[in-house]
Amino acid sequence: MSEQGQRYARALIGEVISDKMNKTVTVVVERKVKHPLYKKYIRRSTKFHAHDEENQCRMGDQVMISQCRPLSKTKTWRVTKVVTKAN
Repeated sequence: MSEQGQRYARALIGEVISDKMNKTVTVVVERKVKHPLYKKYIRRSTKFHAHDEENQCRMGDQVMISQCRPLSKTKTWRVTKVVTKAN
C-alpha cells in the first residue's frame, strides 16, 4: 500500500492465445518455479480472460494486463497496453 492507503492493481505480462471473443482476449502468463526435490526450474502457465475494449489485440501479441473488478463470471483482468505486436 502507498502512503495514502491506495492499493496498486496487480500487473502481469503475457501472450494472447485467443482473440475470438468480442472485447475479450485469452492471455497465457508463464512463470518459472523450482522443483522441490530436483531443484530444476519448470515452466508453469496460467490462462486469464482479459477485457480488450477496442478489440485491438491479436494472437501472438505480448500484452500487459492488470487486475480490476469482476467484469463477468471469468473476466477480472483488463488489457492496459500492448507491449509488442505479433508479426
